[in-house]
Amino acid sequence: MPQTLQAATLRTQITSIIAGTGSTPAEAEQVAANLVLANLSGHDSHGVGMVPRYVDAAAEGGLKPNAGVKVKLDTGPMLSLDGQRGYGQIVGVQAMQMAIERAKQHGSCVLSLANAHHLGRIGHFAEMATAQGLVSMHFVNVLSRPVVAPWGGGDGRFGTNPCCIGIPLKGAEPFILDYATSRVAQGKMRVAHNKGERVPPGYLIDEHGAPTDDPGVVVVPQGNGLFGALMTFGEHKGYGMAVACELLGGALTGGGTWHRQADTARTVLNGMLAIVIDPGKLGTQASFEQEARAFVDWLRQSPPGQGFDGVQIAGEPERKARAAREREGIWIDDATWSEIVAAGAKVGVAIG
Repeated sequence: MPQTLQAATLRTQITSIIAGTGSTPAEAEQVAANLVLANLSGHDSHGVGMVPRYVDAAAEGGLKPNAGVKVKLDTGPMLSLDGQRGYGQIVGVQAMQMAIERAKQHGSCVLSLANAHHLGRIGHFAEMATAQGLVSMHFVNVLSRPVVAPWGGGDGRFGTNPCCIGIPLKGAEPFILDYATSRVAQGKMRVAHNKGERVPPGYLIDEHGAPTDDPGVVVVPQGNGLFGALMTFGEHKGYGMAVACELLGGALTGGGTWHRQADTARTVLNGMLAIVIDPGKLGTQASFEQEARAFVDWLRQSPPGQGFDGVQIAGEPERKARAAREREGIWIDDATWSEIVAAGAKVGVAIG
């Protein structure tokens, strides 16, 4: 049966499953809190529905519970780190904490993180930076079964390769732009498939390279054992950004790029190149604060377009979703909940 759960209850249940993969209690709690926050933010694709995959990845040995970042290079304003296949919710936070500290000290930090298991919602890391008054930019690649087709191509060749930019706004909530370079996140197709929904035109191609509205083509193997693929957003422009994320997040970090045939492994590895900037050290703090707020205020003065209540900026939908879901609970469809219960059973944890 579908479930509507309060965030606290869901955190407790997910913590128990993550602990079952071998994580310490503290690590399990942090991973669970991050996943539930994604659900609260309206991003179910990066929420607790990932738990079954994490359980399988840990069993494969591709995800290493209790692993932390390994420092490969630390020059102060430049950090090169290896996530050692640890939970991305752990090693990603460790990496950002170091980058934030260096940016405050030196004015900026270029962070290279390789070999992190699934980092989850990248906006979480931008929120860490903006909470400290810092600007951050993130370019991420995905090493897993390629699910996105290149512009002009007919099959999957790379991952959803997210890009994220966080900008603090004095006296207001921050600007948090966080998006997959695919037209839609792979996890959202998993959610749609589990709900039995179809998707709008232009999102997908099937295993023959033809347009389709069936999200299952990128979730389960089709009759010939092949998968379909997601399209990039913005046609050739999103494709170009996806390639940039692969080259920066994968090649430049040392984590590697995807250039081999797909396999059935459940492990998802990410590389991330992040740039963190302290506006105060840049010498533009006062004008930055004034001009940023003036521009956002100018945007909000635009009259609502047809079908809209008004202008929003990136980050607002997530904050509204958090308030509503904290109050009303988090709804989880039947298929996703069944997968979570089954994942718990694999590690000896009974929930439901």
